[in-house]
Amino acid sequence: MLANSLIELDRAHLIHPVASYRGHERQGVRVLKSAFGATVTEANGHQLIDGFAGLWCVNAGYGHESIVEAAAKQLRELPYATGYFDLGSEPAIRLAAELAERAPGDLNRVYFTLGGSDAVDSTIRFVRYYWNAKGEPQRDQFISIQQGYHGSSTVGAGLTALPAFHAGFGLPFDWQHKIPSPYPYRNPVGEDDVAITAASLASLKAKIEEIGADRVAAFYAEPIQGSGGVIVPPKGWIKAMRDLCKSYGILFIADEVITGFGRTGPLFACSDEDIVPDMMTVAKGLTSGYVPMGAVFMADHVYDVIADGAGDAAVGHGFTYSAHPVSAAVALEVLKLYEGGLLENGIKAGARLLAGLESLRDHPLVGDVRGRGMLYGVELVTDRAKKTPLPAASQPARRIFDRAWSNGLVIRAFPQGVLGYAPPLCCTDSDIDAIVERTRKTLDETLQDPEIRQAMA
Repeated sequence: MLANSLIELDRAHLIHPVASYRGHERQGVRVLKSAFGATVTEANGHQLIDGFAGLWCVNAGYGHESIVEAAAKQLRELPYATGYFDLGSEPAIRLAAELAERAPGDLNRVYFTLGGSDAVDSTIRFVRYYWNAKGEPQRDQFISIQQGYHGSSTVGAGLTALPAFHAGFGLPFDWQHKIPSPYPYRNPVGEDDVAITAASLASLKAKIEEIGADRVAAFYAEPIQGSGGVIVPPKGWIKAMRDLCKSYGILFIADEVITGFGRTGPLFACSDEDIVPDMMTVAKGLTSGYVPMGAVFMADHVYDVIADGAGDAAVGHGFTYSAHPVSAAVALEVLKLYEGGLLENGIKAGARLLAGLESLRDHPLVGDVRGRGMLYGVELVTDRAKKTPLPAASQPARRIFDRAWSNGLVIRAFPQGVLGYAPPLCCTDSDIDAIVERTRKTLDETLQDPEIRQAMA
């Protein structure tokens, strides 16, 4: 009765993110009741391995009492403190210092947000302020990458290059430009790393010259393109792109909202890639999803230009919940857990997951397996030689997700037929093995789909 009541209340009142509103009304909500480790439990008692860590975010896993206690202690002591009026709280100050100590290079300044979308949105404002302060207001053009994701705020969604985030919203704006994704599996130049990097550099250079080198303000890139289908650029690709931006004096913004905090192995993917961006966005794993929080890391030279440009005037950008003490207290505890063994376990579990997913290459539907750390994509095709995508009529995003769910597995099923994996770093060997076994079962069931069989005939 309780579950049925919640389903009806949800239908009547709760608007879900990135959903077909009418479709959701017909489908009805799946109510999650509890979670522990890498397992989530529905209100009806159905248990599942969460192979996607919520929304790429519960990196530490569910049920850590030390995180709960850190939040409760801070709620009792000081539940809120504004960052306005030169005020602050100890957890936020300590978190900024701890993060700056671990960030690449001179990313020593940290602005806290509520999540990834408003972190990206903040960078856009900071970039514009930076160029105005430098006396180059004409630098107002931004470049990002096809199939990239940079949130769904009003302007950030224009940097995102996924059709669903543009349709009906009047996006992108005319100052938001795109270059092709490196996408090794489907790159026109083939899968050679050197050729892919050279093609991306040529595309970026051509776009800069087309716009005008003195007009381009910033370039945005994810170390791994998450929502575009877990697209992994070649090693050295992001460094080459960063170096090209530097040669033009263009700010380079690394979006680590998905890749940060152990998702690819190290605390930050940029460290592994040997780059220091001018700004870097994080969220998700920052608090392991237990409470909302994001951040913008800002290099010293960017901060100094903005600070000197403002002088004694206020820089007019701020959020009520920026540097929230409870979120900061949670993030500090999560950071301890990462460095207390979770990062190491994530590397170990990730190697096992990669081996397991690679073992699926013998399945008729598997065209590609790619990823790093605890972030993987399996691309499905109906013809491996031709790399033919799954037919749209087979509704991959809906049907594959539903089959996996029935089989006790949460994964991301993208519309183009890519399966996304981002399990918690706490996964045990048995968790990983279950993810692989349940994936194979889901693929076998998908192989029997009438539209799939027809496409493969």
